[in-house]
Formats: sequence, C-alpha cells, structure tokens
Amino acid sequence: MPERLLLVYAVLPLWWLAGMFDWWLHRRSAIEATAGVRESLLHLLMLAEIGVPVLALLWLQADAGLLLLCVAAFVVHELTVLADLRWVRDKRPVVPFEQMVHSFQEVLPLAGIALLCAAHWPQALALLGTGSEAPIWLPRAKTDPLPVPQIAAVLAGSALVVALYLEELARCIAYRAARRPGGPAPML
Repeated sequence: MPERLLLVYAVLPLWWLAGMFDWWLHRRSAIEATAGVRESLLHLLMLAEIGVPVLALLWLQADAGLLLLCVAAFVVHELTVLADLRWVRDKRPVVPFEQMVHSFQEVLPLAGIALLCAAHWPQALALLGTGSEAPIWLPRAKTDPLPVPQIAAVLAGSALVVALYLEELARCIAYRAARRPGGPAPML
C-alpha cells in the first residue's frame, strides 16, 4: 500500500527530523534560560499527544475509532501548540527558521491522518456517517501487521526524539535549580 510506505518512510522520518531540528534550535537559543521547564513540559506533552495514536497504529487496525483518535489527538496537539506559543511569545524569540520547523511539526501529523484516511477510505467515510460500511469503534489487532523491522524503526526513531526532549527538560530543571538561592553551582 503506497499510503503505508509514505507514512513509514516519509511522514514519520520527516516529523522526527523536524523534532530534532526543533530541539537543536531550543538548545542553541538556551531555552533553559528563557521559557524553561514549562515550555519543555509542553514539548513533551505534544510528543505524547501525537505519540499515542502513532503507537496505536503500530498494532491496531485503522478503523473509524482509531481514525477518530488520530483526529482528536491532532486537535488536542494544536491546542497545546497554541498554549506553547502563548507562553513563549514574551519569554524568548522564535526565529523564522524555528517557525518553519514548527510548521512541519504541525502539518506532518495532518498529512499522516490524510494518508490513513485514504488507506482506510470506507472507515473514514463511516466516521463521517456516509459510505456503505458501518463504523468500527472497538480496537482490534491489525489484520495485516507491520513487519517487525518497521515497528522497530518507528519505535527507535520516536524514542530518539523523546530522549532529546527529555534531555531538554533535564537541562531546564538543572538551570532552574542552579538559579535558586542555595542551589548547586551552575555547571560550565
């Protein structure tokens, strides 16, 4: 299925790459000294919001219920993006390149949802209350499981991005602790 190939070999790797660039830009701009822990926690929340449907799609059949989960996660993710932008706007500059990276981070999950809907069109129509199939809401194991190497690659790529953002959070926490009176001396 071309949709599956595009999801696994284009959309997800581009999303990981955008996440890595975003982390690098945060590190370069010393996020720990500006928006700090709260922004870093928002980044991890956004990863979790999109990560839940990604993990579900590894093992569950893409039906109306899972498509709805993907759409709901995307909407919640966008609301978190809004909260992140509101928090950051007065705390640190967001340079044009970072804004472009954010654009990719927002549009790639939407592209993934579009590809999923195309690959599972009867259930996408059922989700909208049209078409000839009844919507399937209860989770079911995949009838055509992904090959183990693809699952491993998705988990490894996702884990790498999560590890980078956990490093960001640790950096922010350490900076905040070092700035408190009586806190440890800042590390050089």
